[in-house]
Amino acid sequence: MFNAVGVPQSILILGGSSEIGLAIAAEYLTKGPMRVVLATVPGDPTAEAAVAKMNDAGASSVEQIDFDALATDTHRDVIEKAFSGGDIDVAIVAFGIQGDDEQAWQDQKLAVLEANINYTAAVSVGVLLGEKMREQGHGQIIAMSSVAGERVRRSNFVYGSTKAGLDGFYLGLGDALRPEGIGVLVIRPGQVRTRLSAHVAEAPLTVNKEDVARLAVAAVAKGKEIVWVPGPFRYIMMALRHVPRPVFRKLPI
Repeated sequence: MFNAVGVPQSILILGGSSEIGLAIAAEYLTKGPMRVVLATVPGDPTAEAAVAKMNDAGASSVEQIDFDALATDTHRDVIEKAFSGGDIDVAIVAFGIQGDDEQAWQDQKLAVLEANINYTAAVSVGVLLGEKMREQGHGQIIAMSSVAGERVRRSNFVYGSTKAGLDGFYLGLGDALRPEGIGVLVIRPGQVRTRLSAHVAEAPLTVNKEDVARLAVAAVAKGKEIVWVPGPFRYIMMALRHVPRPVFRKLPI
């Protein structure tokens, strides 16, 4: 449970080697030691480094468990295992993929893979997290969405559509859980400097993972439901939502 000054005692990262997920956990760890559970893909070569990062950041303990986003029939067991060591105060849903955007809409297997990981699996764990947090009577879920899902554009519409679905689900989940004192925060970043974006030309307003982490932790403390990273994206997307489609499809985005 969050202590008297709003610091959690335990964190679960689904997508446990996610650089943004780890950055959020590290930001929390600046406030004091806590238990960290990393749910990573079986055989993930970066899992060991993720565990070391959390230990170096000051975690009181770090547990690594296997999590296959595509194997939804195993998700209940994964969540049960994560909660078996005690309550989980903060659960970060930080897994996802983005394949080649032009290939995705022309490759049925890739399109379905993105949809199953980014949306179906996120819904699966979201339902289970809500169930466990209702049982324990408290908790906070942080879901990694994207500005790509706010208004889906031609350049990456398969990926954007999966994030639009995730975004809508977690906002609704937050409404459903709010009366029971459980928070849900949806994070909508633009481009973030991580190993996954290293091969992509840097876009305007690109941020570091630490920027996402600071805004996420501050938003939870304020009880917010949505946070844009960086902040100005809120106003950019507000304007883009109202651009007529014939004009929108001609924009260089």
